[in-house]
Amino acid sequence: MSNLTAIHPRHALFGAEKPVPMLPVCDHYAGVEERMHKSLKLQADMAADAGRPVFDVTLDLEDGAPVGGEHEHALLVAELVGSAANAHDRVGVRVHDYRHKRFEDDIDTLISRVGERLAYVMVPKLANVDDARGAIEAIRQARVRHNIGRALPVHGLIETHRAVQQVAEIAALPGLESLSFGLMDFVSEHRGAVPASAMSVQGQFSHPLIVRAKLEIAAACHAARITPSHCVVTEFKDTRALSQAAEKATRELGYTRMWSIHPDQVPVIIEAFAPVTAEVDDAIEILLAAQAAHWAPTAHRKVLHDRASYRHYWHVLERAWLTGQPLPAEIEQAFFS
Repeated sequence: MSNLTAIHPRHALFGAEKPVPMLPVCDHYAGVEERMHKSLKLQADMAADAGRPVFDVTLDLEDGAPVGGEHEHALLVAELVGSAANAHDRVGVRVHDYRHKRFEDDIDTLISRVGERLAYVMVPKLANVDDARGAIEAIRQARVRHNIGRALPVHGLIETHRAVQQVAEIAALPGLESLSFGLMDFVSEHRGAVPASAMSVQGQFSHPLIVRAKLEIAAACHAARITPSHCVVTEFKDTRALSQAAEKATRELGYTRMWSIHPDQVPVIIEAFAPVTAEVDDAIEILLAAQAAHWAPTAHRKVLHDRASYRHYWHVLERAWLTGQPLPAEIEQAFFS
């Protein structure tokens, strides 16, 4: 294993390219106080089992706040983000949309109190590139105003026709880390021309307009080297359907992250997004051989590999680590310590 001290795959294979964020594959949403506490405990418990956090928690100000009590809800969320329950600093917050009257108060409340501990800020309803740019700049200004030294990643939600049309421009904006697809709002924008069945676990993978939008978002994210995050499956009790949907999202549509809206969905999504054991074993063998050859072409089981396939297998190994799969101790130490 002496070759494990050689050049790390990230440096050997990607050089000066913009690094793709290593985000957990599952993003779990909670907005009601009791559910927020339960979500943070689940995150800590699963992190203890895996040795690292395997899903993010997004605390919700948009759908979680009671009407008239938005500021108090923001204070509660800030308290949770700053508490010991946020054991790994992998908690983000969804604020109100950029055009909403509560947006400025949301970001000021959060950043002034827990800006150093927020994993990201999710901004919903990015109607166009100008809104996205404005939201990113407002968050940057709040960070500067409150002397937060670290960059604060911004996540965005694509829910409209115009946003899908401009998604490549939006994804390329500096400061964005991830884009998600807002299925239900997007269907509603069709004014009844798309049936309600397109919001179902089957329909969202078969209706051409929905599939096209998902593909546009995923492609734009990969081109901009940010993370595409797949929308919710509302049939949260049907774990078999959820598993099939998650597998389609990652293996057919290119998504590397997915929303959860119920605790039971979290392990199902993580398992679906994880590479199978045989893929991980191949990745380890191929990457170790490549590293030993100083990243020159090698052969594995009579198949030629070079830097293009090495990049693919590095992402397989990275996904295995993100989903908490057990890896040889020397591999974890060399590649992920």
